[in-house]
Amino acid sequence: MKRRNFLKKSSLAGIAASTFSLLPVLSEAEQSSGKEKTAELFELSEISITELQKKFQSGRLTSVAVTKMYLDRISKIDHAGPHLKSVLKINPDALTIAASLDAERKSGKVRGPLHGIPVLLKDNIETGDQMPTTAGSLALAENRAAHDAFIVDKLRKAGAVILGKTNLSEWANFRSTKSTSGWSSVGGQTLNPYYLDRNPLGSSSGSAVAVSANLCAVAVGTETDGSIVAPAGVNGIVGIKPTVGLISRSGIIPISNAQDSAGPMGRTVRDAAILLGILAGQDASDHATSGNSNVNVNYESFLRPDYLKGKRIGVERSLTIKNDPLHALFLSAIRKMEDAGAIIVDVELMEQFNGLDAKEFEMMKYEFKDGINRYLASTNGSVRNLASLIEFNNHHADKVMPYFKQEIFESAEQKGDLNSKEYLDDSVFILRKAQEIIRTTLQSKQLDALSGITLGPACSIDLIYGDKTGDIYFGTPSAIAGFPHITVPCGRVYDLPVGLSFCGDAYSESGLIGMAYAFEQLTMHRKPPEFQPHLNLG
Repeated sequence: MKRRNFLKKSSLAGIAASTFSLLPVLSEAEQSSGKEKTAELFELSEISITELQKKFQSGRLTSVAVTKMYLDRISKIDHAGPHLKSVLKINPDALTIAASLDAERKSGKVRGPLHGIPVLLKDNIETGDQMPTTAGSLALAENRAAHDAFIVDKLRKAGAVILGKTNLSEWANFRSTKSTSGWSSVGGQTLNPYYLDRNPLGSSSGSAVAVSANLCAVAVGTETDGSIVAPAGVNGIVGIKPTVGLISRSGIIPISNAQDSAGPMGRTVRDAAILLGILAGQDASDHATSGNSNVNVNYESFLRPDYLKGKRIGVERSLTIKNDPLHALFLSAIRKMEDAGAIIVDVELMEQFNGLDAKEFEMMKYEFKDGINRYLASTNGSVRNLASLIEFNNHHADKVMPYFKQEIFESAEQKGDLNSKEYLDDSVFILRKAQEIIRTTLQSKQLDALSGITLGPACSIDLIYGDKTGDIYFGTPSAIAGFPHITVPCGRVYDLPVGLSFCGDAYSESGLIGMAYAFEQLTMHRKPPEFQPHLNLG
């Protein structure tokens, strides 16, 4: 998300104002009908993986029953009702998979904590089944993978039910500098479930919305810079962007080899931690995972309510000073952490990254061109490289580009290969500089983590001018460095969810998860959405 939006700074105060809305004009009867349907009590509302497993074990629920309930809810409020449009495709094999897992359980075989649990996947992650992998693009509408992505194979072996694919910002938000997050030519516009005229942000928009709206137990998103943590923050859920190398990227449509990662999205830190433990692993096809020794970490063992006690946490208070409600929320979070025994240390981190984000963006173009050319060449469609993808979009502009164009694609196509002098000179420098800044900050002040507001509250959906996300975003340092970042619900501003971030050094996920869990248990800010049509700031 940040990679093209946060280069366009705008006033944070402006995000509260209404802008041109994508939403169709609904009659009072239609709005009332939508409210009535979503107001019905949903048996699985806010249920956790642990609670589902207890119900499976007691025989009160089966995986088939749970899968049917989620499918019914998707039908009622995602494909109808509020029309959240977070789920692109339902897996036609989902109930068959669930039935086979129920049979295994009945025979005494339980594969682990995900056995029988329905999971949704962002639609840039390949599945070797009947579902296409589209990246939200009509150019890949019939793109069917021959094999599962490495992480999908791990999920299946862990007993997860692959429920379907989620909508995303088309091409993971790397097509246009003026795009609207959550929109794709395949799936249309995903809506924020708290207020339907608000942006879900992205690019893992559908995964975040589906989790928040209780359409699944957990989901998998992907991030290059902000695409997990930003939508998680504004949709009131937990998102983890892991260290680059903790999770394989094989079988995931690429943007940046240096920064891409998949990651878990859940309603609780525990659920996200369970999913992270399943996804992590070494993959011979992804060289970044070769140094990963964190394959069998039990992240649940770090989930302690007192984990913040004695932890030294660096905060940059100036990040939220331009917006009084957001600043007050951050100060409240700091006080909560101090009450829990954390030691708060002031830091000055973000200024040190001035200029690096622009260079980061240019390096991504080189890596995107290289990665997407290799990916498209491996598919069976007529679009076999970036040049032909640009041509396809131009030929189908009325459907693919009705609101915004493909400036990033066109700019990336002009770049050279990965042996270009600019790329060789800058890419290594940017990575090392980002890692050096974070490590020096952590070590010089003896910090266990860095913390800040993830992102301000959601802006309006605006298909004319694109996203207006303000100048508060805490994800760039970790993204450029390839370091881990977790966001957890922190409260609300203008009645919209806001997340709190914990970031650290490479492979420090365990400690960050512990701190996020302690904050979550202390505050319990997560509240399910009510699908209100419009945010009234009056």
